[in-house]
Amino acid sequence: MGNSALKAHLETAQKTGVFQLTGKGLSEFPEDLQKLAGNLRTIDLSNNKIEILPPLMGKFSILKSLALNNNKLTALPEELCKLKKLETLHLNGNHLTQLPAAFGQLSALKTLSLSGNQLRTVPTQLCSLRHLDVVDLSRNKIQSVPDTVEDLQAIELNLNQNQISQISVKISHCPRLKVLRLEENCLDLSMLPQSILSDSQISLLAVEGNLFEIKKLRELEGYDKVCRKMLLVNFFFFLLSCS
Repeated sequence: MGNSALKAHLETAQKTGVFQLTGKGLSEFPEDLQKLAGNLRTIDLSNNKIEILPPLMGKFSILKSLALNNNKLTALPEELCKLKKLETLHLNGNHLTQLPAAFGQLSALKTLSLSGNQLRTVPTQLCSLRHLDVVDLSRNKIQSVPDTVEDLQAIELNLNQNQISQISVKISHCPRLKVLRLEENCLDLSMLPQSILSDSQISLLAVEGNLFEIKKLRELEGYDKVCRKMLLVNFFFFLLSCS
């Protein structure tokens, strides 16, 4: 991309607070963006070839949304964790194996998408995010869900297409979890905590494509309870759509 084209994008971003430059083959984060660090609310650099995020990421003090889908990131800088206003972070389709130790300092984060990376565990840092609503960890290499998950505040957790064969019973303690997606994993029915059905807030449980037949799940005690909760939730949203 030429300097004149980048300059035009920067001028537009200065007026709108939005910088979007996708699918342009960028190999580096544009350093000139730091001139707008106090202006930008949204940055979208998806579908490029960016391998490294520079420390200057921490300067975007009012940034609310950051999208870096389908790049070549293998790690995130600790400075990213200084973005106290960040609400939405999309990092799908990269090569991330872990999150920065200070990731839990992203106190305003509501939506986190990490689908299609190289994560092998559910990052414990997520349990420090008190306003987190939606977490997408699908298409990674996660093999188990640990006890620490009980502190997760998310409403929806997507773990589809991993390698999960074990789930801590403490997942049923998640205070706000309503939607749990576990499709296409390595779960045997005996490894699915029955407390998810009987003693949790979960109203939508998606488990197709595991090592058991769904009809066997329907025979478990508590399955009807989940179905009733699902019907109530659907009825609630139907009433909202009619109002």
